Amino acid sequence: MTLAASKPAGTDQAQNSAMKRRVALQSMLAASCMTALKLAAGLISGSLGVLSDAAHSGLDLAGSGITFFSVRVSDKPADEDHSYGHGKVENLSAFFEAGLMAISCAWIIWEAIQRIRSNTFELRYSIWPVLVLLTSICVDFWRSRELRRVAEHTGSPALATDAFHFASDIWASLAVLCGLLATWAGVALHIDWLRYADPVAAIFVSIMILRITTQLTREAVGVLMDQIPAETRMRVIREAERVPGVLAVEQARVRRSGPKYFADLTLALPRSFTFEHTGELVRAATEAVHRALPQADVVIHTVPRQGRAESIFDRIRAVAARNNVAVHDLSVQSHHGKLHVELHVELDETMRLLEAHSFVSGLEAEILREAPEIDSVLTHIESEPATIEQPEEIVEEDRRIEKALRASAARYNDIIDVHQILVGRTAEHITLSCHCTLPDDLSMHRVHEIITALEDSFKLDCPEVHRVTIHPEPVTDNTR
Repeated sequence: MTLAASKPAGTDQAQNSAMKRRVALQSMLAASCMTALKLAAGLISGSLGVLSDAAHSGLDLAGSGITFFSVRVSDKPADEDHSYGHGKVENLSAFFEAGLMAISCAWIIWEAIQRIRSNTFELRYSIWPVLVLLTSICVDFWRSRELRRVAEHTGSPALATDAFHFASDIWASLAVLCGLLATWAGVALHIDWLRYADPVAAIFVSIMILRITTQLTREAVGVLMDQIPAETRMRVIREAERVPGVLAVEQARVRRSGPKYFADLTLALPRSFTFEHTGELVRAATEAVHRALPQADVVIHTVPRQGRAESIFDRIRAVAARNNVAVHDLSVQSHHGKLHVELHVELDETMRLLEAHSFVSGLEAEILREAPEIDSVLTHIESEPATIEQPEEIVEEDRRIEKALRASAARYNDIIDVHQILVGRTAEHITLSCHCTLPDDLSMHRVHEIITALEDSFKLDCPEVHRVTIHPEPVTDNTR
């Protein structure tokens, strides 16, 4: 089977960075040309609308310069001083661009009102303003589409604002063109009120741009203040809660820096989960968050919590895990309505009895606090092996022990055979391990009974064997 190699994430980022810089530079050059042409056309015609449009384009030029600078800086990787990267410079750029647009609109409105009040303006007829405005509309349409396409592809707020700049220029140029033509028509047809079409068009365009600029400013400030739509955060929480094993999302924080999102989550998981299982679940939760926020930087913190359906056995094992000890042969009995717990605890074989007893007493007290319904706890202390054994082999004696094991196994009808018998010796003990084949459909309770009975029977025949380890396996998985 052939696996398709995936494109490295760094490659996509480099391509996006190059694309952003390219369109930002093109926008800056286009804004430079159109500003110069509109300024010349406005001076030739004396049209406030054309001059206001030139001022608007001039501020667009400044905004495009800021955008070009910001996309270069925002793509720098995180460093010691900017652990979240430099993405917010794009949001800062969008804020400044919106501010420049607001200033230009305010100046245009003020100048238009002054012209209407003074009634002293006069337009000079020329074809150049019309040609310049038509050219501007075509260029702005081309640039706005290209900028919007790249902004959507890369998630760049600076390019999105720049795209709006050029789109607003289209409407501004159309309004100015209509106002200019209406004013000329008013003079030619002696319709006095049409003389005000040019400044009125300038006011109309400015108010329209101010309205959208306010929205852009609010969005830029919101991102700079780490504001995020509530639905975005809830979408992240819902995706994380769908991961099997997650009890709850106790905390979720989402922030945006430029085109990139950062998500920090605290997940409550069953305390019975192992580290390895928790690691797998964290990976699954990260993938779930990426379904809501693709390419997001995700950090997940996990906290152990009591499961929804924990048994008394689960709670006892949770106490043992919290104290970093292994327990086995755990049993809970009810005597006269009171619960009595017995368990085996493995402790370091080098630990002294006084220290071991003190530890176990604390463990028992913690179990009683964790499960108040328990009346008493009895703990059998075992040593946890910490050294590698080096067994010796004595062939004749090993054969005798193996023969005794097979004889013991023959006493039980459910035992099909025993194999892979290994007898080992250390300086102090003799040990034996083997595999035992049993019918597939036996319950684990019955399997345990048979294995225990075999161990007891064998030790009666060979009391010198200190430890017996028997691995049960079904007939269908017998790998002899």
